[in-house]
Amino acid sequence: MHAHKILNLPLLNPSLQEKISKELKISGITSQVLINRGISSVSQADEFLNAGFRQMLDPFSFPDMKKSVERIKQAARNKEKVMIFGDYDVDGITSVALLHNSLKKLGIFTEYYMPHRIKEGYGLSKDILSIAKAGGVGLLITVDCGIGNMRQIHELKKNNIDTIITDHHQPFGHDLPCAVGIINPKVNASPYKYRDLAGVGVAFKLCQALSGSSLIDELDLVAIGTVADVVPLTGENRIIVKEGLKVISKARRPGLKALINKAGIRGNKFNPAFISFILAPRLNASGRIGSAQDSLNLLLSSDDEKAQELADLLEQHNRARQRLESRIMEEAEAIINKDVNFKEHKVIVVAKENWHQGVLGIVASKLADRFYRPAIVISLSEKMCKGSARSIKNFHLFNALGECSRFLDGFGGHAHAAGLTITRESIDDFRDSINRLAHKQLSLEDLLPSLDIDMELGLSDLEEKAVGELEKLAPFGVGNREPLFLTRKLKLKGEPRDLARETLKFYVSDGCYTREVIGFGMRALKNSLKEAEAFDMVYTARMDNWLNEASVILEAKDIFFR
Repeated sequence: MHAHKILNLPLLNPSLQEKISKELKISGITSQVLINRGISSVSQADEFLNAGFRQMLDPFSFPDMKKSVERIKQAARNKEKVMIFGDYDVDGITSVALLHNSLKKLGIFTEYYMPHRIKEGYGLSKDILSIAKAGGVGLLITVDCGIGNMRQIHELKKNNIDTIITDHHQPFGHDLPCAVGIINPKVNASPYKYRDLAGVGVAFKLCQALSGSSLIDELDLVAIGTVADVVPLTGENRIIVKEGLKVISKARRPGLKALINKAGIRGNKFNPAFISFILAPRLNASGRIGSAQDSLNLLLSSDDEKAQELADLLEQHNRARQRLESRIMEEAEAIINKDVNFKEHKVIVVAKENWHQGVLGIVASKLADRFYRPAIVISLSEKMCKGSARSIKNFHLFNALGECSRFLDGFGGHAHAAGLTITRESIDDFRDSINRLAHKQLSLEDLLPSLDIDMELGLSDLEEKAVGELEKLAPFGVGNREPLFLTRKLKLKGEPRDLARETLKFYVSDGCYTREVIGFGMRALKNSLKEAEAFDMVYTARMDNWLNEASVILEAKDIFFR
């Protein structure tokens, strides 16, 4: 936990809160949380609370969808060989599996290709033409990539190989590849009303258009890819994940069933955190350590025994990934402690030889979280060095890299996550340039982590009905965070209990009401809690159904001692 945090408390809207509560028969707490999420009318609140598949947008809203579907059906009629080219992360892997299954139903023979993260890097490789020609490919479909590969797609076209791009990455500039169809909500000319689909969400739209059906049973793959890619859980993404979690709980795919069992997940109530922290790291591990093929084979497997073998293999890859990540994190922190002056460096840029490129993004993310400033981690080599970058709330990483592009050989990504290639000789100039930019854009307050509080409550407000109702706002994630509340002047009641993994369980009282609290990773605060006269606590609230007895439990997110 950071020593200082800014608590952002919203302006309450009592009249709208009362109106929504009265008409929808929900608590004032739920109403205010909805208002905090940008809801400004009863109809919007009702739509949010009852979001479902009927609200999904027409896939033919994409301008190039019709001609893309026609081209794929032409390939089916002519028995052309089709290649699916995807990224090596979970978003890309689930996209390849999804499209492969859909094309198979059309009787299309498909090959699929995912580049090696280290040997080839992101996007269409420089050898894609020879790969496609060797395979006799007439049509290539990209998933979760392609929008930045103008040269490669032009070469394919010159050799009579058509391309359809499905991607969700931001194009850099106004020029677009000469593909038969480009399905990407972030293309400026696209009238598609929801821009934040993951790559697998865009591929899903193509599959819907091809099949003419809703494809609800495929939403397990779409939900996993969507959560893993950390896109906002708003609009269509929220519906995809909400409905997809129901499909995941049925575990009808042998591969997913084996992965869930191997991870030791019990019960059938899944949430995005299970995907983020349990499923996604295991599916990502093979692509980080070697080839993503093992993960794709798992998702495509129809044999329980083979699926179990692959789940075991992914578990081994994940443990190897954890060891690599731990070592690089230690070395990066040592460099930061020695060389980084936080008064001068608002952006952390660290580089070292022999850092495995497969885990640079994870390390960058952890550094950005720990030091609360953008972090760029680069693996040095004699020729071209590769790096991953992660950002904070008020620093648009993709735009910043664009401003510093004269020092880069290449880059791509989003506002908060990106990858780059750079020569060894350019790193110092790049570090200076991006820090000059950060000094103009970031204030001191921007470098302090903040907590967006939904309401300040008393313990008496946390009635079972009101707390249970908050579940209607799920699934929670980026863009739709779990509601956070603040209660001041609390006192510890009784002796805190130590649980596994540095977890603390204790009771708090405001003098009238008492509530149970769990604090994950908070064991270090045990003595401070016992010694404090009073403290303020930021927390989430949920119903705990231990032994079929429902009761309110608070999960402490931060504690501020008076």
